[in-house]
Amino acid sequence: MKRSRHFGVCGEPYRLDYCASVESAVFELGTDGPSRILVGVDGTDSSLRAAAYAAGMARRHGAQLIVLYVVPTSALAAQSPMSAGAMLATQAEIGEDIRTQLVEGTRRLGIDTELIVRYGNPYREMFDVAESRQVEAVIIGSSTRSGRRFVGSLAGRLVRDAAWPITVVP
Repeated sequence: MKRSRHFGVCGEPYRLDYCASVESAVFELGTDGPSRILVGVDGTDSSLRAAAYAAGMARRHGAQLIVLYVVPTSALAAQSPMSAGAMLATQAEIGEDIRTQLVEGTRRLGIDTELIVRYGNPYREMFDVAESRQVEAVIIGSSTRSGRRFVGSLAGRLVRDAAWPITVVP
């Protein structure tokens, strides 16, 4: 029976004493995963599933979880004061519900969490927060609108344009 020889990165047979780069490598315990994770939430089922996934990931990696809730501003709602007031009241209610769920869930998991509430375009705000906080992973729920599942969704735009690993949770 003929044995084949396996060679390592140094061109020598697999033995640690042959390869100086392997010998000099420093093992870093517990630094393989992200240290800051950003998750976007908007109160939909898919965003809450993304938040749960991100919380589990943060717990496993010992990472800080940054939860971003963006209150979208609509030009149409700004034209009518009554609709703008109703929209802001609804968005504030959603934001408070997210805050309550976040406090309860993260207390049980024992993870470091921060909630950021912004007003504006969700795509731009996700980018701004990811850059300013130097996140290493972004988690987002998939779009639930039928026309946006394929083209134009926030998740799709982030996957195309982002410089960070993006996980889209269905």
